[in-house]
Amino acid sequence: MAARPQQPMVGRVIGVDDATPLEFWVAVAPGHTLQLDDVVALERVLPTGEQVDIYGVVGQVRARHEGASFQSDVFLIAEGILPGEVSEAALIQPTRFEPEILLPPTPGSPVRLATEYERDTALSFDSVDRKLPAGLSRSDEPIFLDLDFVDGTKGAHINISGISGVATKTSYATFLLYSMFTSGALGAESANTRALIFNVKGEDLLFLDYPNRSLDSQADGVDQGRRYKALGLTPAPFRDVGIVAPPRKGDPNATPATGSRKTGVAPFFWTLADFCHQRLLPFLFADAEDERQQYTIVVQSVTAQLAQLEGTDDGAVRFENRLVRTFADLVDALEDKLSPTDADQSPDPRWTGRAVGSGTINAFIRRLASARRHVEHLLRADIADAQHHALDLDQHQVTVVDIHSLHDRAKRFVVGVVLRQAFEAKEASGSAKPLQFVVLDELNKYAPRDSSSPIKEILLDVAERGRSLGIILIGAQQTASEVERRVVANSAIRVVGRLDAAEARRDEYGFLPAVARARATILKPGSMYLSQPRLPVPLLVEFPFPAWATRPAEAGRSPIGGGGASASETGKIEAAEADPFSGLTS
Repeated sequence: MAARPQQPMVGRVIGVDDATPLEFWVAVAPGHTLQLDDVVALERVLPTGEQVDIYGVVGQVRARHEGASFQSDVFLIAEGILPGEVSEAALIQPTRFEPEILLPPTPGSPVRLATEYERDTALSFDSVDRKLPAGLSRSDEPIFLDLDFVDGTKGAHINISGISGVATKTSYATFLLYSMFTSGALGAESANTRALIFNVKGEDLLFLDYPNRSLDSQADGVDQGRRYKALGLTPAPFRDVGIVAPPRKGDPNATPATGSRKTGVAPFFWTLADFCHQRLLPFLFADAEDERQQYTIVVQSVTAQLAQLEGTDDGAVRFENRLVRTFADLVDALEDKLSPTDADQSPDPRWTGRAVGSGTINAFIRRLASARRHVEHLLRADIADAQHHALDLDQHQVTVVDIHSLHDRAKRFVVGVVLRQAFEAKEASGSAKPLQFVVLDELNKYAPRDSSSPIKEILLDVAERGRSLGIILIGAQQTASEVERRVVANSAIRVVGRLDAAEARRDEYGFLPAVARARATILKPGSMYLSQPRLPVPLLVEFPFPAWATRPAEAGRSPIGGGGASASETGKIEAAEADPFSGLTS
């Protein structure tokens, strides 16, 4: 077999610094350079004549004057008064030995840049059967994830950390989803795979089905089409998107409460019968401190009793002698039930729990009443066809649940209820396929490290059992140190964007080498460290500028079909050059 072409030598293994199977230094040859993230290759020949191919990634680079004794000698050397040579050296972190004989390289061994087949071997891409495009190197070479560690075959779940607004956590999460749906990595399963995305901040995720008209003009002059092509992808918006939003408060027609987006949005809420029979009350008490309060005894007792109430065809419930259609009416009925006006009458222990004092009951009532103004528009049976607004997670390939305008208590309620619906649906299906991806930002709020809540228990179930059920969590947060350890530890793929300097020193980022930790504090948007089980070192990846709109100002012509605009509305958008939403007002 003819020898494969190799790159010229760029340096030799240094002999005055220790070389180990875990790291070694390379002196850079004159006229050449090695920079951070470069991939290199070299060989060592054993006494038996067998050759070991060694591959690695540049983790640090240094330059110094050789021949200088004092710091001030730099001036004399620069003026030619003292002899001195500039030497550069690169620290190599080995990624692969082929065959796997873990020996250090021999000092003086020539080192070359690894390209094409050698680069694929160095990064173990050659042994991955199902490659998921995950981004590009700084040289615009593709970087892949092993899909087996994403879809549950060998591992599951992705965790993304980084500073809000700088680390582009949600942008990278949506890029990975787009890659999964369009790269062919999922094969025939792609058409049936579903994604559930919670839009927790702003309206950034409400325009995934709109093309990004700023794709080229705001991409720093980089050819984004070429970057997508390098990954085997075509730049385009998501094709099948459903957007659901809470109804406006006080609106008898349950009009979705969205700002810029006026079409292709459906309202979501639950009927009073759903609230009672599905035992949703505990999710109104899902704040971090609630599990430490005694009134949770009352919560459980009331939940059990509400589940026994008779429901009507239109979603109302019969509470003793009254028909309850609104959450406000339900709160009033519970107050009357738990706090009898007759001084001689005691509360029914079936509703309050045994050995519970009046103070505990009053604490429950106050807490329930305070939730009323935040969630009453989400729990109702006062409009026609209320039951037809139940959330259907299978209707579209991507379902975006917009909760950014809700109060924190209402956000927790929606996240908990929808997550439970998705989890129970996968449990009931009895099959891991098709996959259900869940994208949730602000994970530290819903699965905090030092407290308990119904939502946290569901997220732990997803993290620990989701792999076998086919429900995959793509979780994101600013600070992984504040998230429940088991949620993060069960994530096979770890991604880190720009970090706060104090956060970067936490133990949760121990998988990053010291240089990478320091570098994470200055990463630019669109750059992430990617750690996966197949590689012993994390890789720096960049991902293309989103081809879908990430805010209202970027939204171009909407595609026809899915959650987008109709054909007539599309024409109006095309005509509105100055304002893409001028023809969409309702």
